[in-house]
Amino acid sequence: MKRAPEVAVIQDLSGFGRCSATIALPVLAAMGNRCETLLTAYLSAHTAYPSSDRAVFLDLTDEMTRCSDHWAQLGASFEAIYSGFLGSERQIDVLRAFIARFRRPNTLVLVDPVMGDHGKPYSTYTPALCQRMGALAEQADIITPNLTEAALLLEEPYEAVPSGEAGMAAWLERLSLGGRRSVVITGVSLSDGEVGAGCWDRETGRVSFSQARQEPAHFPGTGDLFASVLLGSLLKGAPLPQSMERAVSFVQTCAAATLELGTPILDGVQFEPLLHLLMD
Repeated sequence: MKRAPEVAVIQDLSGFGRCSATIALPVLAAMGNRCETLLTAYLSAHTAYPSSDRAVFLDLTDEMTRCSDHWAQLGASFEAIYSGFLGSERQIDVLRAFIARFRRPNTLVLVDPVMGDHGKPYSTYTPALCQRMGALAEQADIITPNLTEAALLLEEPYEAVPSGEAGMAAWLERLSLGGRRSVVITGVSLSDGEVGAGCWDRETGRVSFSQARQEPAHFPGTGDLFASVLLGSLLKGAPLPQSMERAVSFVQTCAAATLELGTPILDGVQFEPLLHLLMD
């Protein structure tokens, strides 16, 4: 039996609702990885739920540096560094320092530039945090923005999101920073009734697309699910287009199964009973 690849998962923990760490940890574990978790924030519930004066948002920026120092003392080494939801603008510099400290020649750095959806930033994301996300994404080997985040990174209006393959391919190449990083844009729909993703692969310089049936609901946390399956597949040695296709297929399968169960949309997709599909 091979040693499990170690992944630094840098995410928030939402106590209620499936997203971020509560998705990344079980998915990556099911795909054969050991996860070390660096929390950026604790939320009583993810941000898609209605706001409340009882909601908890605990910014863990100061503790992140202390954790990083402790991990260095423990001799931590990672096959991958995977970042998602951030709790404050200050965390950009904390994560850049973390990557510089722990990156090795074989370390894959995946930045999911979580900022917003449906053309709008998330409620906890300030304009300054969105603006500086590009500086963190510059450190990545691969980024996984949705359409809103791709527009923000390119400083384009959301209304300018391309609708066809040629336009989306141009955006993918622009986001690659001249070929220095791979890019996967999620939420790409090339025809009615289908949705998926498009990628630009720095290893081949090629653009690929993957589509699946579009389910009649938008679940929170599917971006986290997609990025986690994508990373797990890459760590198994699969090429980027194949990894993207697997992530698109798994998200669609989970969405369809959840709709059949009829559970609340805001709770997210019920991926847990389907984790066995990732255990090859």
